[in-house]
Amino acid sequence: MPSAFLPKLLKALGGALRGACRDLAPIVLVIAAFQILVLRQPFPELVSALAGLALVIVGLALFVVGLDIGLFPLGETLAEEFARKGSLFWLLLFAFSLGFGTTVAEPALIAVTREGARAAAEAGLINDMPASIQRYALQVRLTVALSVGLAIVIGVLRILRGWSLPVLIVGGYVLVMVMTLFAPSEIVGLAYDLGGVTTSTVTVPLVTALGVGLARTIRGRDPLTDGFGLIALASLTPMIFVMALGLIVH
Repeated sequence: MPSAFLPKLLKALGGALRGACRDLAPIVLVIAAFQILVLRQPFPELVSALAGLALVIVGLALFVVGLDIGLFPLGETLAEEFARKGSLFWLLLFAFSLGFGTTVAEPALIAVTREGARAAAEAGLINDMPASIQRYALQVRLTVALSVGLAIVIGVLRILRGWSLPVLIVGGYVLVMVMTLFAPSEIVGLAYDLGGVTTSTVTVPLVTALGVGLARTIRGRDPLTDGFGLIALASLTPMIFVMALGLIVH
């Protein structure tokens, strides 16, 4: 088994490396063109920049291969097994736990909540003390994680019940617009940004695999039309929850 797996892994890694180089080439060309033709300056720290670019290419390739051989199959298998058990409670509990757990672990969310807490301290919304800043960042982070967990539960129910995704999304954004009128202005921008960074490296693969695997298992559901949409819900609910937190706390 390991001897058969290794050539497959190396082949997938080689393809991912070529794909990463191809995907990053436009970015490199744009930066090089502006540096040489517009700024007309030598590249600062060229060796460090090239080393960093190489690490990005390797890291991106490893990430893509890891998704293909690990996270996507795992998420789909878990979704199919829970669906076959026929227990709605355990399926929804798994969906909430998956959304909550992956969001708490999101590196982008950790970084943005930390910066948001520092900005809130500078704006006088919270005490400018390390303990207060850390507590506020954790509070926002857990609020976002709860909102994503709830969003995944709603998304799973949508797949099971056949609810309309456009109705949920449009209704949610109408609520966001209304809450924007009443939420503290200092929290609105942070709430909008958190809606975007929440669905990132860790969350997207597992949540997408959950939706697709669930849609494949349930009779009458199409993975293309019913399996996707969870990420949209997971991007929407953090804006609502963070603005609600701002209304309560501030």
